[in-house]
Amino acid sequence: MLDRLLARLHRHRAALLRVWERPGIPLHTNGSDNDIRACVTKRKISGGTMSEAGRTARDVMLGLMKTCAKLGISFFRYLSDRVGISGGEAIPPLPDLIRHAATA
Repeated sequence: MLDRLLARLHRHRAALLRVWERPGIPLHTNGSDNDIRACVTKRKISGGTMSEAGRTARDVMLGLMKTCAKLGISFFRYLSDRVGISGGEAIPPLPDLIRHAATA
């Protein structure tokens, strides 16, 4: 059994050692688990959505909320700015913020 396990590890060696090429990849899935926790909690409480459009809307909004949180931006301020009711300084589009965060 140990020989089979070692052979399998050797076959997947390139994928397992990819972290050396890209040190920004985390060695755990805690971030991913945290990202989907809100969806799972909502599904447990409400039993899911009534339609495909509802599921899509929920997923988009939760994705925006998580992205804003990771970038340190208020989700509600970002939404207000996008629909034109923000009274403060304009927030750049999300792709620009992500690019800026990736280069920092």
